[in-house]
Amino acid sequence: EVDCKLVEYNDLNINWDLGSATLTPAARAEIDAKLLPVLKDGVSVEIASHTDSRGSKESNRSLSERRAQAVSNYLISKGINSSRIVSNGYGEGRLLNRCSDGVSCTEREHRENRRTQFRVINQ
Repeated sequence: EVDCKLVEYNDLNINWDLGSATLTPAARAEIDAKLLPVLKDGVSVEIASHTDSRGSKESNRSLSERRAQAVSNYLISKGINSSRIVSNGYGEGRLLNRCSDGVSCTEREHRENRRTQFRVINQ
């Protein structure tokens, strides 16, 4: 039985470098600790990645897709069947704060929007 909280989006604490879709050793450790145990239950997951609003909408969509795919590729390298992983990049379409195009924000505020999440999509 899957924990009900896992069908909601759960944050992966991945601090993406600006413009980068490369997983750091710390990011891989986070995935190992938070996501691999969930996948041991045979469930499928969605990996959802988001960017901040800097850059064009098109480039942010592409970047978020590459970030979600980087997480998926890492899971596959750990033996998870690709059929159990859906990766989606949402670009700047789901900001958590006021930092949309043209709004002056701190780096901390922008970082809040650069996030990757997961949720169980079937049981």
